[in-house]
Amino acid sequence: MTKPEPLTALFQDEFLLVLDKPEGLLSVPGRGADKQDCLSRRAQQVWPDALVLHRLDMATSGLILMARNLAVQRALGDAFAQRTVHKRYQAVVQGTLAPAEHWGLIDLPIAVDWPNRPLRIIDPVAGKASSTRWRVLPGDERWRAFATADVAAVANCTRLELEPLTGRSHQLRVHLRALGHPILGDRLYSDDVTRPGSTRLLLHACSLKLAHPVTGEWLRFDSPCPF
Repeated sequence: MTKPEPLTALFQDEFLLVLDKPEGLLSVPGRGADKQDCLSRRAQQVWPDALVLHRLDMATSGLILMARNLAVQRALGDAFAQRTVHKRYQAVVQGTLAPAEHWGLIDLPIAVDWPNRPLRIIDPVAGKASSTRWRVLPGDERWRAFATADVAAVANCTRLELEPLTGRSHQLRVHLRALGHPILGDRLYSDDVTRPGSTRLLLHACSLKLAHPVTGEWLRFDSPCPF
């Protein structure tokens, strides 16, 4: 059996942890014996008091915050609910989006696609309010290190910075598909052109900003985008 890769802790003290999750690792255990290896269990092998606060999709890499006692878990849970924990992501999407002076906003309600769980859909009636800010970043071709032979079918790609203002499951992936620019390598929400263009989902949680739950000091953490 291959030994799991060690987790990278960008920050740790007696109250919280900031970890850098690799792509392809679950945040929490799933159903079935083959889905028990995950970030939370690996973290608890090193820090037995580590408690889950939020998740990233298995295919998404980047920053995850964990609490180290119940009081801090409650405090940070409230901070997430009050939107005082600020997260930013980078993504590479299919198609060309022109740079703009201001951030764009996707404000579309998201609901579970019950016949096709765990997929989500835009649903103006049953969906929960969901908002994502986005802007175009200077283009570069680092992502081609993850490109497959099928990437030639993708004519143009755009690098985006994303800021979720709400925290719905699959929010960024669903919103970008609704915008008409699915994320390259998205096995769930992209089309037959975009899906095979990359060996991984090109979505990375690159920045995290929050007030320390005990000291009140503002903290910012950054994880370089790997693509």
